[in-house]
Amino acid sequence: MHIDMDAQRYLDAMEQARAELVALRRDLHRHPELGFEEHRTSTLVARLLKEWGYRVERGMAGTGVVAQLVCGDGKRRLGLRADMDALPIEEKSGVEHTSIHPGVMHACGHDGHTAMLLGAARFLAKTRAFSGTLNLIFQPAEEGLNGQSGALRMVQEGLFERYPCDAIFAMHNMPGYPEGHFVFRAGPTLASSDSATIVVTGVGGHGAHPHRSADPVVAAASIVMALQTLVSRNAPPLETAVVTVGAIHGGSAGNVIPDEVTMEVGIRALDPDVRRLLEQRLKALVTAQAESYGVRATVDYRQGFPVLVNERGATVFACETARALVGEAQVMVPGPQRSGSEDFAYMLEHCRGAYLYLGAGDGEEVCMVHNPSYDFNDRLLVTGAAYWACLAERFLVSE
Repeated sequence: MHIDMDAQRYLDAMEQARAELVALRRDLHRHPELGFEEHRTSTLVARLLKEWGYRVERGMAGTGVVAQLVCGDGKRRLGLRADMDALPIEEKSGVEHTSIHPGVMHACGHDGHTAMLLGAARFLAKTRAFSGTLNLIFQPAEEGLNGQSGALRMVQEGLFERYPCDAIFAMHNMPGYPEGHFVFRAGPTLASSDSATIVVTGVGGHGAHPHRSADPVVAAASIVMALQTLVSRNAPPLETAVVTVGAIHGGSAGNVIPDEVTMEVGIRALDPDVRRLLEQRLKALVTAQAESYGVRATVDYRQGFPVLVNERGATVFACETARALVGEAQVMVPGPQRSGSEDFAYMLEHCRGAYLYLGAGDGEEVCMVHNPSYDFNDRLLVTGAAYWACLAERFLVSE
């Protein structure tokens, strides 16, 4: 395994700060906050960054924090993003630093993401061994609860107009990949995430006299089956498409035909054209199926996160940085496409950049994110913070 000896200094520096990084991460874990409610977290982040000499702005997207450090000519501009929000899950990890807030926990590792970027921020403020403008973006509400996206709000409130970036990067820990390994993929990497509420309206009546009713339950059942053809017969065979009917609500008794049935549907794609196709075909199919059963249907179709597309040049640069830091053996490229979603996609629609994974372990004992037993792997803190520091100084090269 070849490691750039100059890059080794980042790992050495973060190793010296390991105890502080772990303490910081566990403090964040103990005090989780949901999207747009990250008041304690953003106050802590802003205070530390100000102490280290950054110019700090608070309040973008409500609880977002943006910190800027300019060295040298300031011409080259880099953005690094970490997410801060937690999830509405009751923690069952059993760790000593478990959440003090019932029903809220850091089940996705955003506490670790924040701690890693803060570790790099302190190092970069101390060394100032670069020439350019460093923009650190601590984003609220990545989880998209209630259809709200912190990344989208930051973009809409002028993030890139006020803090222009030549490239922007984000990193996520990921159980299932070997611990400490970096995973990269150029092009479409994560799926779009849309949703639809379908309301099927018929004429209710007694179950003993179905001919006097227009049964929305039967129509809804047919719609569920017909929706499967969106993937099998409408989407191109080599393109990823997911259509999931996750909820059906209608009726209250076995001998009563209800007036109405409501269905909740999730739709995902890894290509913007396929995404548009699924929306068009879903609406047409639902309407036609309903009419064939003598009922009517309405579709409330809501677009969520877009397809996350990594720019090739930025991805190559991010991958080369990982090779310099940890060696070829700990770099996976190209990684697989995934059908999950991430609101960093909104930022990548406005600025070239890349989203990467840091493996959190792949053994049977490793817990996946969004699980009540999950806890961020603290062994990643040194590697992740070192990576951000290395990438920043390599991108903002001193002349």
